[in-house]
Amino acid sequence: MRLGVLDIGSNTGHLLVVDAHDGAAPLPAYSYKQPLRLAEHLDADGAVSQTGIDALTSFTAEALVVAEDKGCEDMLSFATSAVRDSANSDDVLAHVRERTGVTISVLSGEDEARLTFLSVRRWFGWSAGRLAVFDIGGGSLEIAGGGDERPDVAWSLPLGAARLARSEFATRPDEAGLKSIRKRIRAEIARDAGNLLRAGAPHRAAATSKTFRSLARICGAAPSGEGALVPRSLPLESLRGWIPKLVDMSAEELADLPGVSPSRTHQIVPGALVAEACMDIFDLAELEICPWALREGVILERIDRISVADLPTVVPGAVGR
Repeated sequence: MRLGVLDIGSNTGHLLVVDAHDGAAPLPAYSYKQPLRLAEHLDADGAVSQTGIDALTSFTAEALVVAEDKGCEDMLSFATSAVRDSANSDDVLAHVRERTGVTISVLSGEDEARLTFLSVRRWFGWSAGRLAVFDIGGGSLEIAGGGDERPDVAWSLPLGAARLARSEFATRPDEAGLKSIRKRIRAEIARDAGNLLRAGAPHRAAATSKTFRSLARICGAAPSGEGALVPRSLPLESLRGWIPKLVDMSAEELADLPGVSPSRTHQIVPGALVAEACMDIFDLAELEICPWALREGVILERIDRISVADLPTVVPGAVGR
């Protein structure tokens, strides 16, 4: 079946059109996205501004047309941290529904971590053993770990790259300010680190999404043009060497780095500090970059549900008749 997956993130609105069926990897057929930057369209009370609401509504209406034009049988729509944590979340979603007819579901932080974990498990397979998965989004950091397709532990922290850029890097911090920010990030992550550490070291540790991909590219990983099957990783030692350089760079210099979008230059340093903290606190020398993330997890769960519904009814005692 052809599905449209509408992902309203803290940075970007993204419609991914995929051809999906049981037993096969979702095959991307078309991608349509716009930078919404909802995490930065929050007023002093933590509510999404009218500018942000209008941008989201307009994008959703356009995405609906694209999905219909591309022949999608259904559209799965969800929002993450920026909408989830906004003071006027219900009003934002009601406005979009009234103007476009699209109902956007809000994923909890735990579900976001759980579905991202599912996608990483399917990508690496059972041979990966016990997995630890990290995802730095615009509004939040998701962490999950376990040995099955459902993680044993999954949680979300308000440490997204856009959120930190807005709250901590509105002006460039001096050395003392940077040290203070770094300390707060690490304390937040370490508070619940035992959730994951209690089970021992993972057999494999992976990271997903744009921030980690950009940092890996800066540290020498292959460009996206070489394909999804090329192994990529983010080494802690290399990241540590880059962070002081990134802090001293202007927005123009950051935009010239490989893998960095001009619209996200202000998120690189906060994202790098969160990534370094994750690797340090969980004692990980490197993170493997997984090309699948939350969107793929949503698709895979949907396919699984359809497959279960289509299973034939087994009549007790009927086998062998």
